[in-house]
Amino acid sequence: MTENQAGDSPQAALADLRAHLSELQLPQIVHGRRAIILIEGPQGAGKKHVLRQIAATFDPCQFTVHNITFDRRQSAEGHWLARFWRALPSAGGTSIFFRSWYRRVLDDRILGRTDDAALTRAFDEINEFEAQQRDYGTLIVKLYFDVSPDVQEERLRARASNPWLGVIRNDDLISVRDPAYRRAFDDLRAHTDTRWSPWKIIDGDDEEEAAVSALSGIADAWKNAMPAEPPRLVTAPTQAA
Repeated sequence: MTENQAGDSPQAALADLRAHLSELQLPQIVHGRRAIILIEGPQGAGKKHVLRQIAATFDPCQFTVHNITFDRRQSAEGHWLARFWRALPSAGGTSIFFRSWYRRVLDDRILGRTDDAALTRAFDEINEFEAQQRDYGTLIVKLYFDVSPDVQEERLRARASNPWLGVIRNDDLISVRDPAYRRAFDDLRAHTDTRWSPWKIIDGDDEEEAAVSALSGIADAWKNAMPAEPPRLVTAPTQAA
C-alpha cells in the first residue's frame, strides 16, 4: 500500500497502514537491520500527529524517539554531530528523530546562529554522515512536513490559547511567511536530497492526509529495504543410529 485508496477515509487508511507497518517491522527485528526516521519541518506542520501514529504502530521495545531541541552547550562543545552519533540505532532497532541534524541548516541559519562558511561545511558533513549510515546498512527515511502560512498561523494561535503548551513548546518560532525560511528550505532540498537519502515532502495542511502520506512512505521504504524471507534456522544434524 502506498497511497490512500479511493473511497477510503483517512482513518481507515491509517488503520490499514499501521497494521501493515507492524508486520513489516518483524523482518527488520529478526534480521537485525537498523533504521532511522527523520521528522522535519516548521512548527504547526502536523509532525507530532504523525509521530503519534508511528508510536502506535511499531513495537515499543524496538524504537527510540529523540526530541531534538537547540542546545547551546552541545553546539559549542565538540563536533556538532556528536549528539547524533550517540543516538544511532542498535541492531534491529529504529531511531526516530523529531527534528534532527537539519536544525543546523534550518533554524540555526534562519536565526543567525550559523554563518555562511559553517553552513556550507554543514551540508557536506550531513551528506557524508548519511552516506556512512547507508554504507553501514542503515535505512534512512527523511520526512519533511511543509505547511501553508495561513494553516500554520491558525494552529499556532490554537496552541497559544493553552497555557501548558506555551511552556512545553518553547522553541524559537519560525514563520513560513519569512523569506529566509523559504530560502533555507530550498537550499535544504538542493543540497541534501541525495540518491541514497532522498526527502519525502509532505503537505501538512491536512493532518490526517499527511499521516497517510508519511506512513505510506515509511511502509514503501521498509518493504524495499527489509528481507522478505526469515533467516534459515540451522538445526543440529541427525546422528545415525
